[in-house]
Amino acid sequence: MTRPLVLCSNDDGVDAPHLNALAALIEDFADVLVVAPERQRSAASHAITLHKPLRLTEVGPRRFALSGTPVDCVYLGILKLCDRVPAVVVSGVNDGYNLGSDVFYSGTVAAAVEGALRGAAGIACSLGPRAEDPDRAIRFAAAVVRAAVAEPMPAGTVLNVNMPKTPSDGYQWTVLGRRLYADDVSERRDPRGRPYYWVGGGPAGHDDVEGTDCVAIARGWNSITPMHLDLTDRGRVDQPPWALEGFHVVVGSPP
Repeated sequence: MTRPLVLCSNDDGVDAPHLNALAALIEDFADVLVVAPERQRSAASHAITLHKPLRLTEVGPRRFALSGTPVDCVYLGILKLCDRVPAVVVSGVNDGYNLGSDVFYSGTVAAAVEGALRGAAGIACSLGPRAEDPDRAIRFAAAVVRAAVAEPMPAGTVLNVNMPKTPSDGYQWTVLGRRLYADDVSERRDPRGRPYYWVGGGPAGHDDVEGTDCVAIARGWNSITPMHLDLTDRGRVDQPPWALEGFHVVVGSPP
């Protein structure tokens, strides 16, 4: 009997220890193919490379490094390297949380979303930095993947999984919260006197809203947030905010 196929990627690079540890655990119950960036590509979001060639390097049996983004890795992995559509595309385990609005910037989440766009289910896994027992947290991530393989999720489903720095046996199904940052643009000068900039500040807390991923992590629980790919505000379609002068509304039912 053919075992299910799981495609693994990340945004921390092909040599990231959390990626390899998770892939090894998944191999207990599924065939695994790893395609990951050749270097760190954090915060790449859903960038895809269209205007330069990509180089693929085999770094081990069924292990590949690609000179592109996390989304490039999943795109190329599914279309060129997989012999069948993966049951699940797993991204991570990322070294650092992806909570709340982080999902719009995260290369980790983007790789899982690309898997969902390509006909698989996607699971993004992230772990608090400087974790006390990463192996135990990675076992939780593997348990989520095992469950998703045993009882397949519909294609297009995405789970955003976060695990606290201190390992926990508890987990909660959550909604996306709102993580706060000390937004900053720092201007500096190079040795020739020309300005350059560092953008982005560090975490500055979160909105304290019950049932969110941010609160679950703050309480020391693992968090699983189910997401889907439809960003449409259907309520706004049903009740538009205004009418445009000189134009008329065409009434119809959205699909």
